[in-house]
Amino acid sequence: MKAKTLSFIIMMGVLGNVLFAVSYYVGNIAPSIAFDFSLVAAYIAGFYGGPLIGFVSGLFVGVLPGIMFGPLGMSSWLGLFGLPLGKGLTGLTAGILARGLKIGRRPYSSLLTIPTVFLAYVPECLFTYAYFEYLMPYFLGTGGAYIFIIYILPKALVEITIMSFLIAALMGNYGFSNFVNKFFAKPYINPKLRTEKTV
Repeated sequence: MKAKTLSFIIMMGVLGNVLFAVSYYVGNIAPSIAFDFSLVAAYIAGFYGGPLIGFVSGLFVGVLPGIMFGPLGMSSWLGLFGLPLGKGLTGLTAGILARGLKIGRRPYSSLLTIPTVFLAYVPECLFTYAYFEYLMPYFLGTGGAYIFIIYILPKALVEITIMSFLIAALMGNYGFSNFVNKFFAKPYINPKLRTEKTV
């Protein structure tokens, strides 16, 4: 892995953890439940860097959330593994979908980003359900699907909605795309591509 790519992964990891820290303390809803916008970094990594970079960045993004919702929250040591893995899945899926749908290489890519952000969250959503319904009861004797359905899922849908528009705006921004592309020898996203069809 090249130094620039590694620095990008570290940068996304730091960004994700900073976003988590800010949203966690500003958007605290209840004990061990708070808004978490750290996935912004995993989405950026997946869309611009591809599945592998998205997955690895997602793992780094999940470090602080894993600590706060794990040992310092309700998930104990299990959160140290579960949360980074979940965020890694989102970064991985974002990369796969971005390549498959040719986001950044076709007209209206910014608009297509919005539903893609929702689709990319599906694997993490299913994993999180399994985490609360099966892993937590088995390893910790706590949890349950009701926690996910009542508290986690509604909060996550609000977060994903906000992030989908944010990511779409970033993908449509020439300056941002040009900056991120400098980290890759062969950039995938074409920042010169307009959102409207060319004649």
